[in-house]
Amino acid sequence: MAVLLPLGVAAAVVAALLPLTRVVLPGQWMPGTVVLIVAALASGYLARRAGLAALAVTLIETGVWAVLVMLFFLRDTALLWVIPTTETVDELFRLLATAAEEITYGAAPLRAGSPLAFLIVASVGLLAIVVDHVVVTARMPLLAGVALIAVSLIPSIVVPDEIDVVAFVLLSASILFLMRVDTLSRQAPKARAATRGAGVPATAAGIGVVAVVVTLVVAPSLPQPLARSAPGGVNVGSGIDATLQLGDDLRRPREVEVLRMYSTSPLPPYLRATTLSTFDGAVWLPDEDEAEVLDDQTEMESVSVASEIRLEEYTTDVSIQNLASTWLPMPFPAVGVTGLDGDWSTVADNRTVISDGGRTQDQEYEVLTQVPRPTREQIRTYDASPSGLRPELTQLPEGLPDIVGDLAREVTAGTSNDYDALIALQAWFRGSEFRYSLDAPVDDGFDGTGAEAVAQFLEQKEGYCVHYAGAFALMARVLDMPSRIVVGYLPGTSTTDAIEGQTVYSVSSSQLHAWPEIHFEGLGWISFEPTNSLGTPTNFSAATSLTGPAADRGDAAQTDDADPTPTPTLLPEETGPQEGQALGDRGESGGAVPVVGVVTALLLLLAAPGLLRAARTRRLLGAARAGDAVAAWSVVQDAAIDLGIPVPAGDTPRTLAARLVEDHGAPSAALAVLVEAVERASYAPSGTVASAAPETLADAAAASASELLRSAPIARRILAVATPRSLVMRPGSAFAGAGARART
Repeated sequence: MAVLLPLGVAAAVVAALLPLTRVVLPGQWMPGTVVLIVAALASGYLARRAGLAALAVTLIETGVWAVLVMLFFLRDTALLWVIPTTETVDELFRLLATAAEEITYGAAPLRAGSPLAFLIVASVGLLAIVVDHVVVTARMPLLAGVALIAVSLIPSIVVPDEIDVVAFVLLSASILFLMRVDTLSRQAPKARAATRGAGVPATAAGIGVVAVVVTLVVAPSLPQPLARSAPGGVNVGSGIDATLQLGDDLRRPREVEVLRMYSTSPLPPYLRATTLSTFDGAVWLPDEDEAEVLDDQTEMESVSVASEIRLEEYTTDVSIQNLASTWLPMPFPAVGVTGLDGDWSTVADNRTVISDGGRTQDQEYEVLTQVPRPTREQIRTYDASPSGLRPELTQLPEGLPDIVGDLAREVTAGTSNDYDALIALQAWFRGSEFRYSLDAPVDDGFDGTGAEAVAQFLEQKEGYCVHYAGAFALMARVLDMPSRIVVGYLPGTSTTDAIEGQTVYSVSSSQLHAWPEIHFEGLGWISFEPTNSLGTPTNFSAATSLTGPAADRGDAAQTDDADPTPTPTLLPEETGPQEGQALGDRGESGGAVPVVGVVTALLLLLAAPGLLRAARTRRLLGAARAGDAVAAWSVVQDAAIDLGIPVPAGDTPRTLAARLVEDHGAPSAALAVLVEAVERASYAPSGTVASAAPETLADAAAASASELLRSAPIARRILAVATPRSLVMRPGSAFAGAGARART
């Protein structure tokens, strides 16, 4: 019976892992994960057979996990393949950072490289150890089942799809198996035999079958909520307001699918509709530049870049589902559009496409883009200069509130070039001082981008993309940098469909967005993303190109006609990188300072349990000095649990005290004082005089705990101080009594 629980745990963890294959393509991470699960659980089983305490079992399993993870992923940086070094720590952080970037910026299904495989294998191995401890040691299989179900649901939330029947059935069977084996292991042999003959297995199987049928058959047949249309037949939120009055659009209670797209770009691009350069103090106005007729036979001008700058081409196919607009959503920088119906024109300056009397509804078209990639060193040598540009790109309204200029100069003080100044502004907006909100602007009456609205936004530090983009653009102009604002759409969310091997993305009306652009002489328009908690800030790498997903798309740094766009992600981000630091860039020197910081952090982390335990003991002794006998007795119980001494629920204070004196060298006189006090507090009539003075209670508790610790073996004392189990185990719980079972 003892071997069945670890086997059930292994099966349940593997079953919970199966849905992950819809998010991450199967690869070498799967056998590695299975090997790690089996090895860790097998070591735990053998440790229990040897009669070791529950904490020792978990430590052994964790040790096996650490050794295998080192051998699988970090052996090249370790001594004898398993002893970590400072290089191992650096490699560990590199793997974690790279894996985080792959998850944040990648599109499902991901192809797992070493970083992502490391994260999956290590995480699932730890999950197996935790589940084993909860099921086998704490004997709480139902709690473990809830955790496993939650883990198995995550891939379905990330990539909605039909139910994975095989994984669901295996996980359900595994959880029912764990519960059944745990129940049988608690019964005496005669009762176990009687239960087997009472139809309990058949009942459990019946419950499982009903659950599977309800999940797979009944639930999908229930009515699903549908998006509704407005009375006129056009869905709510199916237009673009290019005057930046986007508040109502973003706050509409019902959203609709605007378009679908797929692209050969490594990440789905932002789609721009139009640009706004003129600000009259009240609103930003769309550009009305001269347009040229565009058809399938007319190509747009190619992107011109310096010979040392890499240029890559991508194609993006767009299908409009519900959008009535004269502006065509386009990736940037576009050099060609095919497949459009009707008459269309293109504006050369911003590479947007507008309708000559037609509409975007039901259009299906393909856009060719050419994306340049300058480096961080290159962009730092260029100025955000207004030379040769239209005057409205630097024009400021009369009576601009002083707060705009004052804050612009204050935030950028100390920077030595235009790029670093803009990065400082971007990081400031995305920092903890600001908060993204669709409601705050309405409540406080500044729903717009006028100069006064920008001033109020900078004071209140709450708003949505319109406020961030407007404030950033004006602050850049105060610093003599030409700026404009782009209105368009975020890239949307991935669907389960794929065309020509490319994931199809769905863009909804709520993903209407605005972001600022700054013009760099010799590079062109460069986008920044100041909106707190949306997108990813623009950053450039130190050597080759933009890092992170924008590097793959290459659209955060463009030439004269090339325009960058923020990276498409909706994950919150509290702060942006400082001083041009690229996302995930660890700097150009791996000096001693980061190592010292890592070591210090690890030491503080290791010391945290002991410090928390000491604080708890001081609090209990303080209560004992106030006359609390139960608090004094708790000091002794905690000390026993920390040393691995069982404190089961069936032991009375007198029984436990006798065992502590006889088997563990506790002082009998001090324990006698505590036992009499706690018994009197528990059973004596109210108002009875205490048997001992409060100071005596505290001294007896402290003396008993100290003597228990002194009498224990040195290894157990170290574990008691470094990893005090009493922080998570309470007297009388299954955990606290587990040591008794391990020794029987």
